[in-house]
Amino acid sequence: MKLGILSCSPNAYSTRRLKEAAEQRNHHVKVLNTLKFAIDLERGTPDLYYRQKQLSNYDAVLPRIGASITYYGTAVVRQFQEMDVFCANTAHGITNSRDKLRSLQILSRHHIGIPRTTFVRDKKDVLPSIARVGGAPVIIKLIEGTQGIGVLLAESDKQAESIIELLQSQKQNVLIQKFVAESKGRDVRAFVVGDQVVAAMRRVAQGQEFRSNVHRGGIAEPIELDEQYRETAVRCAQILGLQVAGVDMLEGKDGPQVMEVNSSPGLEGIENCTELDIAGAVIDYIAAQVDFPEIDVRQRLTVSWGYGVGEIYVPEGSGFVGQSIIDSGLENKDINVLTLYRGAKVIPNPRRDRVLEPGDKLLCFGKLESMRGMIPARTRRKRRPVVQELDTQVND
Repeated sequence: MKLGILSCSPNAYSTRRLKEAAEQRNHHVKVLNTLKFAIDLERGTPDLYYRQKQLSNYDAVLPRIGASITYYGTAVVRQFQEMDVFCANTAHGITNSRDKLRSLQILSRHHIGIPRTTFVRDKKDVLPSIARVGGAPVIIKLIEGTQGIGVLLAESDKQAESIIELLQSQKQNVLIQKFVAESKGRDVRAFVVGDQVVAAMRRVAQGQEFRSNVHRGGIAEPIELDEQYRETAVRCAQILGLQVAGVDMLEGKDGPQVMEVNSSPGLEGIENCTELDIAGAVIDYIAAQVDFPEIDVRQRLTVSWGYGVGEIYVPEGSGFVGQSIIDSGLENKDINVLTLYRGAKVIPNPRRDRVLEPGDKLLCFGKLESMRGMIPARTRRKRRPVVQELDTQVND
C-alpha cells in the first residue's frame, strides 16, 4: 500500500509513530505537508500538485488536519476523495467534528448523551441560557478550541456573563455548557478505529485545574470501557462520519456524556498510558479498507432507476411489531433490510427470522415507491412546558 500522511508537523509524535508503524508493515509511506498542495479542477479530471509537481498515485491518505488550517485541509482531503483515493477520515467528517456546536447538534439529534448546552449571541439571552443549563457553575467553550484551550469555568452567573461578553467582543463564538459535577475533573478518551474502540484511558485533572487534558497536566490511566461507553464512542464516530477518532466523554450519573469528538486524536498520551500499538491498529485498518473497501450505499441512492435507500421506522402499534422480517411482507414488496438499528445497537444484515420490536429502525434498499408509503409523516416533537418566569423588564 502507498500511504500519504497529511501533516504540517512531520516531527510530531503522532506523525512519527504512524509513519513508523506503516514502514514496519512494509508499506510505502510519505508525510505530505497539507499546505504544499495545489488543487486543480477540470471537467472529469480532478488533480493535485505537490510542491509544483503532479502528485503520483496513492492508495490511501491519513489526514492529520490542524484546527488552524481546517478549510484548506478539508479542501485537499475532498480532492483526494474525488480522485477515488481512500481517506481514513473524510472532509465531511472532519468538518462535522471540528465545530463543537455542529457536532453537538448532530449528536443530540441522534440521542447521544451530551451535557446540556446552549449557544447565544444576544446579551439579553445570556442569563436565561445559563439558567436553562442548570445555573452556575458553567463551562464556557470556544467553538473551535483544542487541547483544553478556550475552555473556561465560570463559578457565578455574573462571572459567566462577563467572560461571554469579553469573548464575543473579540468576535469569538462560545458555547455555555452544564458543569457535570459528578465527573470531578475526570474524563474518558476512547480511541475509535473503524467499528471498534482499540484503546481507552481516563484523564484526571491535577490540583485546582478542572480540565483533564494531558496537555494541561492531567494524569492518564488505562481503563477497560463497559459496553455502553464503547457503543457510544463508536456511534459518535460513525454518526459524524469518522473512521479514526478520539471520543471524549464525561462519566455522568446517567451514563456517558460526550464532550467532543476529535478527528485528529493524538497518540502520545494514550499509547504511553496503555502501552498499546494504536498507530499499528490505524495502519492495519487503512490497509484492510484499501484491499476491500466498504461501499457507502447512502451516497448511491439511485443505484437503479426507481430503487434507492431509505429508513423505515417501526412505531408502537405498528403491524410490523412482533413479526419477523420474513413475515413482515417487505421482501414481497421488493424491499431488503440492510441494517437494523435497535436503541444503541447496530445489527448489520439481520437474520430474516429476527422479530421486530417497537422503536426499531430499518435501513432498507428497494423500490422507493413502496418505501415511501411506509415512512410516517414527520411530526413535531413535544416541547417542554414553558416555565412562567417573573417579568423583570422595566417600562420606559
